[in-house]
Amino acid sequence: MNNHRTQVLNHLKQGKTLSQAEAIALCDCYRLSAVIDRLRKQGYDIVTHNEPNLNHKGTHARYELMEVTA
Repeated sequence: MNNHRTQVLNHLKQGKTLSQAEAIALCDCYRLSAVIDRLRKQGYDIVTHNEPNLNHKGTHARYELMEVTA
């Protein structure tokens, strides 16, 4: 899981956002919300944007790093 945390954090630090589907493609991370939770507990200011799903009803989360604090 630590490797996922590093990969996700590096992606977000580049000013990019990340959804669950993108995390699976990027680093085979199927528990993105858990990784985001751990990063938040480490002091990173990560916000969640809910955006509509394109193929069916509902929304999904997209995460964005607001500032580097740790």
